Amino acid sequence: MLPQPPLLVVSDRRQAVRPLPEIAAEIFAGGCRWFSLREKDLSRDAQIALLLEIKASAHTFGAVVSVHGDLAVAEAAGVGVHLAAAGDAQAARDRLGPDVLVGQSVHNPAEAAAAPAAALDYVVAGPAFPTASKPGYGPALGPEGLAAIVAATTLPVIAIGGIDAAAIPSCRRAGVAGVAVMGGVMRAEDPATEVRELLRAWNSATP
Repeated sequence: MLPQPPLLVVSDRRQAVRPLPEIAAEIFAGGCRWFSLREKDLSRDAQIALLLEIKASAHTFGAVVSVHGDLAVAEAAGVGVHLAAAGDAQAARDRLGPDVLVGQSVHNPAEAAAAPAAALDYVVAGPAFPTASKPGYGPALGPEGLAAIVAATTLPVIAIGGIDAAAIPSCRRAGVAGVAVMGGVMRAEDPATEVRELLRAWNSATP
């Protein structure tokens, strides 16, 4: 089961207008229940310290915390892990056990079809649309590309890349199980309001 509502906020401290633990606390207060730390250039100790601080506020709201990339960090902090497309999902599941989320990035239907459903809880498909967080990264999948990835796997598909409230209806029509955002929330002066607007768009859109 994915965290509900199915909105994942991914960190990028270079875009963030305030400290990441503060942003995390505000998005949880705004209704988001899923945050992933993506700060791969930080030391393991620094990532673990951030995760433990964020977990403290997540606990208050029943929210879920993950980390992008490092199994040792995930294990030490007691959080889930999100893997790159080339990551070993089965090794992650074997190491972290059944009680945390394990996800993986995919960029096309072939990668989605190859993603091991027995080891994963979800896949993240992107970039859904052109994105300021990763300019030039793509090509963008668009709604048709997202739909093709949804059709290629039995796993829940989370769309990422250029997601804002206006993009959510087309994502839902493509059949995705949720959406992920980075820059729009990191740059927001009021992260709680930003996630409320995203959640309103998700709840009002027709699947």
